[in-house]
Amino acid sequence: MRLKSTPCRRAAPLLAMLACLAMPFAPPATAQAWPVKLLRIIVVYPPGGVSDATARAIGEKLAVLLGTRVVVENRAGAGGTIGMEALAKSAPDGYTIGFSAISPVALTPHLGKLNYDAARDIAPVVSVMYTPVLVVGTPAFTGRDFRDMIAMAQARPGSLRWATSGSATVGHLVLEQIKASSGVNITHIPYKGGGQQLTDALGGNFEILSSNVGATQLQHVKAGKFKALAVGSPARLDVLPDVPTLAELGFPQANLTSLFGIFAPAKTPQAIIARLNADINKALQMPEIRQRLLEADSLPTGGSPADFARQIAIDSDSNARIIKAANIKAE
Repeated sequence: MRLKSTPCRRAAPLLAMLACLAMPFAPPATAQAWPVKLLRIIVVYPPGGVSDATARAIGEKLAVLLGTRVVVENRAGAGGTIGMEALAKSAPDGYTIGFSAISPVALTPHLGKLNYDAARDIAPVVSVMYTPVLVVGTPAFTGRDFRDMIAMAQARPGSLRWATSGSATVGHLVLEQIKASSGVNITHIPYKGGGQQLTDALGGNFEILSSNVGATQLQHVKAGKFKALAVGSPARLDVLPDVPTLAELGFPQANLTSLFGIFAPAKTPQAIIARLNADINKALQMPEIRQRLLEADSLPTGGSPADFARQIAIDSDSNARIIKAANIKAE
């Protein structure tokens, strides 16, 4: 992503704060010897998922590149805000970083007060990957494609049920953008996580499901149990070449993805953030890391801290507008 840089004093408030965090300045003497001890990565999700596996793979590469031990600590819960709070309250010495989607800093803060200030307490280090959003029809969906879904919603307002992994998740924002753009009335069914949601989807308890692309969902698509209707992604997916993006279908504002990255506590020395950024970018270029992400249907990103900060600010502004327009409340 290439955007024209803007001086901190002239940028929008959140963009200014995040961009300023990414600006270099002379490192303190203590940063010169870093690292001299174990590095901890807080993963804001449970063990075993794609995010956890990605963080561990990057941690292994960082251990080699930095010449120090790296451990992963899972601090899951509350949509990532528990882990992000732990990161925000960690010492800004470069020995604690976090792996998370940008939701805890670009979405959740718009739903209510948190125990940390996303702009003041968290520093973006580097974006790592984005995961497309997949929209599927369940066995209860009798249409053929996405256009049929819109037509059915227009003919029978409120009759179509669309499930997501929770209120104010990316899948929910996709739905709200589609409703706003098309004027259709679709009933939102929020779940708390994905396990029961998938079980109910296979049972035909609702017609539409939106979730991050994953091996399980793709397996059910290939088996004919789900109909892939659309993807939220900059381009069509190699594994689903015939499935259009939401932008292609005429819903560019709904063409959302889940962006993940590495964060650090605010006031972490910029020399350390720059070193972490450089080494994680190196890791993302390694064939084994890229292959791992692609096999998990995620796409590697990378870039500078300022690039990541700008993307967070753009998404935060967009999320704020969607949440206000749709009157979305925290669960």
